[in-house]
Amino acid sequence: MMSVRRTMAVAMLAVFGAVGAGAAPAAAAGGLLPHPGPEGLVWVQERTGDGGVASGGAWEGLPTVLTVACEGIGSVAVTMESQQARVAEFTVDCSASSTGVGSVPMDAGVVKSGPFTVGIDSSGESIR
Repeated sequence: MMSVRRTMAVAMLAVFGAVGAGAAPAAAAGGLLPHPGPEGLVWVQERTGDGGVASGGAWEGLPTVLTVACEGIGSVAVTMESQQARVAEFTVDCSASSTGVGSVPMDAGVVKSGPFTVGIDSSGESIR
């Protein structure tokens, strides 16, 4: 259901549906974001550097929330595409002393049914 395109730049990346879309494994202790529980559509555990995810599992009947967290000195640029159209784009400022978190809610229908991708471009290879 999910494949990693590149190494993740964030601690954790979650794409949430408003209603349950299947369970994902529990987050490791010390993770930067709490596990979304059964509402999580995609859950990517933490990595460092650039990264992303591709999935075929979106459903346009539910609102979607894209949340990214990071740690380190710099930032991560986040993009989400659904059916070859960019539906989200934002930047998260990262810090060595606290977790940077960015999130964008999208109404039902913004993310179309079928495949979607999320890309992460970190400002440095050491950003978690």
